[in-house]
Amino acid sequence: MQTDTFHAHRLGLTGGIGSGKSTAAGMLARLGAVVIDADAISRAITASGGIAIHPIQSAFGDGVLTANRALDREKMRRLIFSEPAAKARLEAIVHPLVGQAIAQQEQQAQAAKVRCMVFDIPLLVESGRWRQMLDRILVIDCEEETQIARVTARSGMAAADVQKIMATQASRPRRLAAADLIVFNDGISIEDLAQRMQEIGTEFGL
Repeated sequence: MQTDTFHAHRLGLTGGIGSGKSTAAGMLARLGAVVIDADAISRAITASGGIAIHPIQSAFGDGVLTANRALDREKMRRLIFSEPAAKARLEAIVHPLVGQAIAQQEQQAQAAKVRCMVFDIPLLVESGRWRQMLDRILVIDCEEETQIARVTARSGMAAADVQKIMATQASRPRRLAAADLIVFNDGISIEDLAQRMQEIGTEFGL
């Protein structure tokens, strides 16, 4: 039996809230990359009927669920702000399930012989385990003031709440220190960002 030795390029993608990471991921997908989106997986498994709902209910009760039995993200966010230990309890439920789904999508992409897999991981730097699993890490970067302005404009969230979320993520210097590639997505046009993604895509076989 012949062993399949094909391996796709493996690009890690991360950035703080409001950095434009999701926009960059969409551009790479349109170039032909398979994007494995950890946040989208997390939202799916915590939606109504998602596989994480029953263990979340068992751990936290009905108070963190919506009327249609999905995770109420705002209630959970408030709980984590008031009880920091709740974050670790939630992650202990969600992260292994997200990891399983990532592995499954990765196997499917490998079997399809895609040229490039983009691992869109919000906590890539924080987790510490991804470095050895990736060829390169791309960080989408911008000023912290820009992050706050973008998130408040798109979501109506208070600036103080955005800052609280940012405080739970890796600091900007820590993200930049982990990067192999950096795109400064601040004060540039969407066309400029697309051009930079095209250059990176070309480097990764797209």
